[in-house]
Amino acid sequence: MLVFSGMSASNLSRCLRPGAAPGPCPPVHRRIVWLVAIGTLLQVVQACAQPDPRRKPPELFLEAGQRAMSWTRQFVKLGPRPAGSEALAAQRDLIVNGLAKLSCEVEVDAFDATTPVGSLGMTNVIARFGPPDAEGVVVVSGHYDTAPIPGFVGANDGGSSAGLLMAFAERIHDTRAGPVWLAFFDGEESTVEWRNNDHTYGSRRTAGRWAGDGTAERIRAMINVDMIGDADLRLLYEGNSTAHLRDAIWTVARDLGYEAVFSRRIGYIEDDHIPFLRAGVPSLNLIDFDYGPHNSYWHTSEDTIDKLHPRSFATVLHVLEVGIRKLLGH
Repeated sequence: MLVFSGMSASNLSRCLRPGAAPGPCPPVHRRIVWLVAIGTLLQVVQACAQPDPRRKPPELFLEAGQRAMSWTRQFVKLGPRPAGSEALAAQRDLIVNGLAKLSCEVEVDAFDATTPVGSLGMTNVIARFGPPDAEGVVVVSGHYDTAPIPGFVGANDGGSSAGLLMAFAERIHDTRAGPVWLAFFDGEESTVEWRNNDHTYGSRRTAGRWAGDGTAERIRAMINVDMIGDADLRLLYEGNSTAHLRDAIWTVARDLGYEAVFSRRIGYIEDDHIPFLRAGVPSLNLIDFDYGPHNSYWHTSEDTIDKLHPRSFATVLHVLEVGIRKLLGH
């Protein structure tokens, strides 16, 4: 068993298991990443031997990437934004006020979460584009809270997903695409340690509600984004995700010329897509969990806005827009 990229088990948060069958990760003390040795080693050797072939996205998506970067910058300026904090409430106001200007129905779902540090008030925000009774909806989600670490502003981990969703909301408003729902989840980060149920509070809340009231049956696909702003973006081929959905999006990325970003590096990651998989919703996780040298920026004060790049946002936005259009049959 190989722990790759020089990362120790105590410093990792999501797990990759060599030879494991697809399916949700077993319980882990932290979200530990184990990279599949042979395939990943070959990719790393090839990457070191060749120049970066990443394609520049079209101008309209580069503009959207700049918008995502701008939103992320606004969020980061608020400082650390853990669940239940005033700073996160301020970020939520920015999100809700921004969405209110667009052609979507906005739901603000406040709830009390039982955590190892006591009851915490949390709030999910859902933006629905398209007819309210639509079938075959595509949901795009991400968390907007940051881990409760002193000095941690979470530009990539928490900020980038929320920033991308805001820019994507503006794109959907302009293109009149739908039915698409955007979900901003609170409480993805653990309050103490990633174990038992001390994580994914917001996504578990929404997945449970939608499974109970029949909404889950109306969802064609759920795509979760997390840590997608890294200037050196390389997304995992996430193994817990629904295979046909993952392969459909990877095919779109290949056809658009983004194979260097949408890598074939396999990993099994616990994230906000897992509750939806358990609710029977085809779900995909888009995440880059190799952030900085030996993942050294993750959950540290180094996770700052200067480590991100508009091109990364633009690439993901381009693939999402084209991929969702294909999923919806447009």
